[in-house]
Order: sequence, then C-alpha cells, then structure tokens
Amino acid sequence: MLRGLDARNPHGSHDRNTHELYFLRMQRAEEKMERLENRMKRRLRVCVATCNRADYSKLAPIMFGLKAQPELFELEVVVLGSHLIDDYGNTFRMIEQDEFDIGSKLHTIVRGEDEAAMVESVGLALVKLPDVLQRLAPDVLVVHGDRFDALALATAAALMNIRILHLEGGEVSGTIDDSIRHAISKLAHYHAVCTRSAESHLIAMCEDHSRILLAGCPSYDKLLSAHQRDDYTDIIKTWLGDDVKEQDYIVALQHPVTTDIKNSIKIYELMLDALISFKKRTLILFPNIDAGSKEMVRVMRKKGIEQHPNFRAVKHVPFDQFFQLVAHAGCMVGNSSCGVREAGAFGTPVINLGTRQTGRETGENVLHVRDADTQNKIYHALELQFGKRYPCSKIYGDGNAVPRILKFLQSIDLSEPLQKKFCFPAVRENISQDIDHILETQSALAVDLGGTNLRVAIISMKGKVMRKYTQPNPKTYEERIELILTMCKQAIADAVHLNCRILGVGVSTGGRVNPQEGIVLDSTKLIKEWSSVDLRAPVSRALHLPVWVDNDGNCAALAEKKFGHGSGVENFVTIITGTGIGGGIIQHGELIHGSTFCAAELGHIMVSLEGPECSCGSHGCIEAFSSGLALQREAKRLHDEDLLLLDGMSVNNKEQVNAVHLINAARLGNRKAEGVLHTAGTALGVGIVNILHTVNPSLVILSGVLAQHYVTPVQQVISQRALSSTRDIKVVTSDLEEPALLGAASMVLDYATRRTY
Repeated sequence: MLRGLDARNPHGSHDRNTHELYFLRMQRAEEKMERLENRMKRRLRVCVATCNRADYSKLAPIMFGLKAQPELFELEVVVLGSHLIDDYGNTFRMIEQDEFDIGSKLHTIVRGEDEAAMVESVGLALVKLPDVLQRLAPDVLVVHGDRFDALALATAAALMNIRILHLEGGEVSGTIDDSIRHAISKLAHYHAVCTRSAESHLIAMCEDHSRILLAGCPSYDKLLSAHQRDDYTDIIKTWLGDDVKEQDYIVALQHPVTTDIKNSIKIYELMLDALISFKKRTLILFPNIDAGSKEMVRVMRKKGIEQHPNFRAVKHVPFDQFFQLVAHAGCMVGNSSCGVREAGAFGTPVINLGTRQTGRETGENVLHVRDADTQNKIYHALELQFGKRYPCSKIYGDGNAVPRILKFLQSIDLSEPLQKKFCFPAVRENISQDIDHILETQSALAVDLGGTNLRVAIISMKGKVMRKYTQPNPKTYEERIELILTMCKQAIADAVHLNCRILGVGVSTGGRVNPQEGIVLDSTKLIKEWSSVDLRAPVSRALHLPVWVDNDGNCAALAEKKFGHGSGVENFVTIITGTGIGGGIIQHGELIHGSTFCAAELGHIMVSLEGPECSCGSHGCIEAFSSGLALQREAKRLHDEDLLLLDGMSVNNKEQVNAVHLINAARLGNRKAEGVLHTAGTALGVGIVNILHTVNPSLVILSGVLAQHYVTPVQQVISQRALSSTRDIKVVTSDLEEPALLGAASMVLDYATRRTY
C-alpha cells in the first residue's frame, strides 16, 4: 500500500522524511533530558585541594556550601603544602576542627630556604598527586590562586583529564605569582574571578568567556557578615593583651618576594625597625613558606621580636579571629594579599611594602611604599595611616560568591568534550616588512662613562649611531647619576621621532665591573666617587628598561665581535690604546670576565721590572709606557728640557703639552720623541706577545686613538720575540669610531633579541 500511496501522492516521500526528522528531533530532546536528569540525580564529585592557611580562607566557604548540599555534591578534601608543617602551625587541624573529612594528606614540602626547594616541592607533589587523583576520580578539581603547590595540582589534573575550576585567576600582583597564576589559568577549564578587571584579563588571555564566572571573593561571604561580632574585644585581648584597645594596635604580615629575596629581607628588617620605633602593640605573623622565609624568621629573632613587650609573634590565627583583628586594627602593614583585598572591606588603613601586591586593585585605604628603602619612609607611612578609617570597599565581592560558584558547578556538562578551546582574536592580514626597516628600528641606548666625558647614543641594530649626546662627566656620584638619567630620558624622547624602538640600556664604564649584578666594584682614578655603585637598579627603575653594565675594555671587544673585525671570529683580543690601556678577550665566542671580574686588565701586564710607576701603584706596566697619560708625561718632560719642539712647532701658553705634541714632533723627525714612541710601541708589543703565549688568539685588534701609531712596532716585536707558532697571528687596527658606545649597545641588542655572546 505504501508503494501505491507513493505512486498516487508524489509528496508522500517528502511527508515521510518530515515525520522522520520530527521523530528524530523528539528522540534527541528526550535523550538530552534523560542525560540532564541522570546528571541531576548523580552527585557531582568535587575535590577541593588546599595548600596553606591563606587559600583555605577562600576555599572554606565553598567547602561549607558543598557540604551543605549532599544531594547535589560529593566533597573530597585534599590537604598538602605548609598545612602539614609544624613551623607553620600544622594548620590542617583547623580543617578538621571545621569538621571536614580530609581524604588525603600529602607531605609535599621539601625543606630549604631557596628557590630550588620550591622547585623540588612542585616535583614531589607531582609524584604524589597521580595516585590520589586516580583514587578519588573527581569530576572537578577546585584550586585557588597562585601558589607553587597549586601549579602542581593544576598540572597533574590537566594531564589526567580532570576538569579544573580555578579561583582568583586573571589578577595582577607584580611578582612571580603572576606567572604561576596565569599558568594555572591556561591549564584550567573554568574560572571564578573576583573583579571585572580580572575577567577582562582572562578574556584578553583568550579564555572562553562562557566559562568565566564573575563571582567575587568567597572569603567576603563570611567577613562581610561576621566582622561586627560582639566578642571582637575578647579576641583582641586574647592575642594582644588586656590593655590593648580597638584601633590602637598593628597587624603585620610580610612574605618574601621570590624574585628579589635579598631586597625583600632588607624591607622586612626595615619594617621591624620602624615598628619597634613606632611603639605600638603589634601582632606579627610568621611569613609563608616561600624561599627566603627562614632568613626573615632569623631577622625577627635576631631583633628579639618574640620577647619584645610590644610584639606578639604567632604562626597562625584562626581566620574568623584574624578577620576581627584586621577589621579593628589601627593599621595593617606588610605585603599580604589580605591587606589589599579583605582589609578594604573594613576600611582598615593598610601600608603595602615593596612590589608584591602593586598590581592589585585596591581601595583608597592602601598606601603603597614600593621603594621601602629606609626605616624613616616606613615610619612616616605609619604616622600617616595609623588610626585612620576609610570607606568600606567591595571591589572584591558583595558577599554572594559561594551561591554563584555552586550554581556554576551545577551547570558544568560532563558530557561536553574535555579539551578546552581558546578564543583567539582575529588576526589581521600579515603585512610584509623589509628586513632593513626592522633592523634600523630596533635600537639600543648606549652610555659611555669616560674619564672626561659622559656620552649617550641611540644605536641601531646595524651599529649606526642615530644620535649622540655629550656632556662633561660630573665629579660627584649624585650629579653623575642625575645627568645619566637626564640624557637617557632626552634620548628616549628623541628616539620616537627617529622611529627607533629602544630595547634596553647598555653602560660602558671604566673600572672593575660585576656585569651579573650591574655594579661598578672599583673605579679608575679618573672617575671619582664611582666604587660599589649599583648602576642597574636606579637606571632600570627610572627608565623602565632592562640595563646591562660592563667594563669599557670588554665593551670594545663586544663591539668588534658584533660590528668589527671580530665578527665571526671565535678567539680574538681587543686592546684599547687611549688615556689608559684596556681591552677584552673573546674565547670560543664568549667574553672572559674572570673569577673576580678583572680578566683582560691588559694595561697592567708587567713588561719591565724597573719601568715607570703605573696608576695602579706598580711599576713597568704596559699602561705606564704606552697610554696617552704616559706619552703626555714624557712630552712634558721633553718640553721642560727644551727637547720637544722643532722649528715650526709651538705651544700656546694656555695649552697643556700632551701626547699629540709628542706624536707631531716624532713625525717631524724629533729623535727624542721618536725614541719615546718606539719604547711605547715596544712595551705594548711585548705585552701582546705575553697575551699571544697565554690565550693564543687568532686575531689582535688595536683600538683607540693611538692604535695606528702602534700597529707597526707591535708587528715588529711579535716577529722578533714571539714563538714561531704565534708569529703569523694577524694584528689589525679597528675601523670602529665608537667602540665603547657600540659595545654597550651590543649587550642590549644581543640579549634583548635573545642572542648570546
């Protein structure tokens, strides 16, 4: 009959297909509803992992919310990190006191006081976590924040195909925590953020907008409703003493900054000194477990803080009591995130020290002391902040974060593909550029501190000096630093109009330099007040650019390596012949600095036991014979003896006799002047022979104003006195006009573009 129906009704096939499609749609809808109902019937297994006392304050409200709805959620708790360490209060006990069943306790902290211990702790956690996660088999793992322990949790869960909900992603705090936090965000599948800015940051990081919940901070749910407890005076008395009144005490909590441990310990010591001088009762909490914490504790104990009558030093305070103490304090000082986040909800004045939280959004209650380099600065901040009250801020939440997060968890569809997708912005069509244009616009700011002049230049990738600035080198440290910054700022402003993108600052200076730290250890006599000078920090801080510093001789060698005769040469030596004698040694493509940063002090190679006195205090150094100062000394001696000037030569009464007069006299046939130059050239040649026999370079480059006068006698000495195996080594004069500036620039151009030397 169907065939007959089809024959009589040409539309029968279409009607049948329509009915079949309708049936299929209904069937799929029913299956989807059935899956949804089954998912609603099946409890969502949520694993909450907590690493320390701070993240538990954010996770505990969520854990209470999950526990309160057993028909919807099955809660598993994993405890690791500093929770299980006695030095940090064994804070896992407060989790047990809150009546949570701890499914697993993982001892993951490798004890130590440096960055390596944190790395080893992450590795230990990654070894232990797979068994736990496999046994618990959670649908979702909840991790918080930016701790190294949390990074281990997120890494393990992501590799084991477990969905991750990350709390407080997208925030900016200004330290290594940023890198860890953003790394966790990239591993996480879902995000619950505290602020609109954090949400925007995650979207900018290509996270899926539909998987980001703007919830607020879970800790606010509790503190906004509980900070007016009637028993807060009892809590204050318990922790600080019966004689302490509301708003008449300080809460201090300072953690190490792992990217700058030395400075953070210094700030901690200055904070303690300021608090001792301020003479207010202070509750001070021990720092967290990051690298540097043990040194902070040693500083605290060295100053007798635990026995001091004005201090109460504690390892841990229960969170509900800690919030009361912060809410009613006269001031909170340190660098804890609690100061810039939760304290704002109470209007408590806060002093944030250093860089650890400077990227955070804050209320007007926070006073930043980013460069906390003196006790007086911190003390003055205490005078400004102590006892004030500010409007309460709700930047980080309105007290309803937990209900939002629980609804968000319920909305997770476990049947969706686990692989997360990134929402990359549209990429504009590629526009090709000429390589010369790229090379010309990438530039370095080069600084050369000479004995007479201070010079700054903008130098392109090709080694072209785009613009140069010269001023007399000031005599004092303060004036010199001020002038360097002024000239650099002018050059940076001009670079915009020259279409130059400044990648960094390179500094060439006389004296012994530690290039790893950017510190001038010892200076030459020509540059006064220039020893134990940290050049990198003030210049980088003022210009917001990376800074490299090295000795002028080393810079000359780097200039030859990148722009001159040394390009492509594995082993060569550069010798500067100017006011003094210096140089640099390149071995196997690397600049040699030596164990105490005084390698390649070539001017102080001794070539005579009875020679003239050198500026270094010794006798018979190359510099005592061959430097510009040595030639000037000999010129003055000959002039005083009326043996320098020939017919047609004269010296103005106001003009000082110098090396130029000696060279001119020798060129005109003055035998005495010729003899001085010959001795100078021979001394330099003997020194170079010693260099050839020591490091065996394939090339010697003479640089500086006297190079052309010395190249011939140097070659003659080598041919007469060097071992036969080194006599054929090439000696050339440099073609570079600005070796010190070009060398300073080469440090920037090589490092900033990820090349090495």
